[in-house]
Amino acid sequence: MTTLFGKVALVTGGTSGIGKATALALAQAGAKVVVAGRRQVEGEETIRQIQAMGGEGFSVTTDVSKEADVQILIEKIMTHYGRLDIAFNNAGVEQDSTPLAEQTEATYDRIMDINVKGVWLSLKHEIPALLKNGGGAIVNTSSVLGLVGGAMVPIYTASKHAVEGLTKSVGIRICQARNSGECRQSGSNSNRNARSPFQSKSKSDRGFHQRAANRSDWYAGRSGKCCIMALFRRF
Repeated sequence: MTTLFGKVALVTGGTSGIGKATALALAQAGAKVVVAGRRQVEGEETIRQIQAMGGEGFSVTTDVSKEADVQILIEKIMTHYGRLDIAFNNAGVEQDSTPLAEQTEATYDRIMDINVKGVWLSLKHEIPALLKNGGGAIVNTSSVLGLVGGAMVPIYTASKHAVEGLTKSVGIRICQARNSGECRQSGSNSNRNARSPFQSKSKSDRGFHQRAANRSDWYAGRSGKCCIMALFRRF
């Protein structure tokens, strides 16, 4: 992994799973890590493990669906470290597989508030902080269901399609504002940064996108996470 000494990284949803693993990996690479999540005890445990390996960081109990929480989170980072270089917007929830007629408004609101609104609020407050330091990197967790349909989880699927569109749109805007030479994907500087676990290693990302577009049945018995990275300055 690239050395990240001197960099400050934020991981939302860093209390377990992909978020926790990423927080530990960032710390191992030398970054100072801030873990955000709704579960205080688990967040503190992630930081304890980071400190046990000689790393540095702190946790902030945060509900990314609430703007006041996100604003306080970024303010604490800037007050404590004076900078933000990396943001991994990983906080999210999944959906139980149920027929559409049995899905509730409460389920819809919960998934959209965290998976979509949470990413939007995070980007809104992270980007100004990153730009104060001249730029940085943002990674948003998506899903293979951000590319194809999921018959029994349409709300979750819609939320991940929204994350894909939000990431691309924000990436385009940053490129336009900064006139960056790193813009990709038809003028956007949003780059697919990770493949689904069941993608053939011998195929390019472009090939994966094409196959995903042609395989609406991929939801059946499969699951996989992928990330979209918006870069506006390389380390």
